[in-house]
Amino acid sequence: METQKYRSIKIAVVIPFYNASNEILLVISKLPDYIQDVIIVDDQSPTPLPKADIEKLVPSKTTVYFLENRTNLGVGGATKRGFEKAIGIGAEIIIKVDADDQMDLGYLPELLDPLIANKCDVAKGNRFRDLRALRSMPLARRIGNLGLSFLIKSATGYWHNFDPTNGFLALKTDVVKKLDFSKLANRYYFETSLLSQLYFEKAAIKDVAMPAIYGEEKSSMKIWQMPFVFGARLTSTFVKRIVKEYFLYDFNIGSVYLLFGFPLFMFGLIFGITEWIYYASINTFAPTGTIMIVTLSIILGFQLILQAIQYDIINAPKAQ
Repeated sequence: METQKYRSIKIAVVIPFYNASNEILLVISKLPDYIQDVIIVDDQSPTPLPKADIEKLVPSKTTVYFLENRTNLGVGGATKRGFEKAIGIGAEIIIKVDADDQMDLGYLPELLDPLIANKCDVAKGNRFRDLRALRSMPLARRIGNLGLSFLIKSATGYWHNFDPTNGFLALKTDVVKKLDFSKLANRYYFETSLLSQLYFEKAAIKDVAMPAIYGEEKSSMKIWQMPFVFGARLTSTFVKRIVKEYFLYDFNIGSVYLLFGFPLFMFGLIFGITEWIYYASINTFAPTGTIMIVTLSIILGFQLILQAIQYDIINAPKAQ
């Protein structure tokens, strides 16, 4: 059978659990029998984890592990603990699935195939390549995800991947072992921090088009909260990536573009504003030379920054 190729690989599914007692049973019932291990991490959920029912539903040849966090760590913290357990039991591929039954497990082969064929190191869901998925996605969430996705692209360096907040992931364990778990966020920022760490390992990520499923569960993250929750962290992630990639770990033509482009642009902008305020205060036109210095600095600096962005996009990690 076609699924035989999956049986020869030790595949572990990690499920962070929080307030999804009914939904997790649906998730477990949909797991294919080639999954060898299921690791469920109870993140101090107020509603109990139905262990007995899960053990009845899990495929007969699948081993289930129940872990419990002493304190609530968030989805990222629970997932990291599940990753550590998967590494410990010798899993070759780790799949992260949420417990709320909003991920279509019928797409597991699409996530696994490129990993098995060595076309990428990580495969993840992408709800934005499916027009039907876009129509089914609430408008506010669609707009928020589109804007946030672009910002995360620039911050993490994965310009060729979209829907970065999608938590339906399959990863090669060899790549996961290289990650510094202490630098992975515990809560909403987990997926972004994971991408940020994967970038420095030059891990190739493949997007897999799949529909979004929205049940009765409501996200506690509001659209208006996103700039406050993600803004500062995305800025920090972006600055750290640029400094490490272009000035600490390497020095290339992109570094030169940034080294001259950013100072020139900022000089032209600040000098121009300062001179405009000064000459406006004395009700006099600015000299032609001053205007030329400001204009050339801004244009040249902006062009060099654009070249740096183009270089960054071209050299982003890509799946085959």
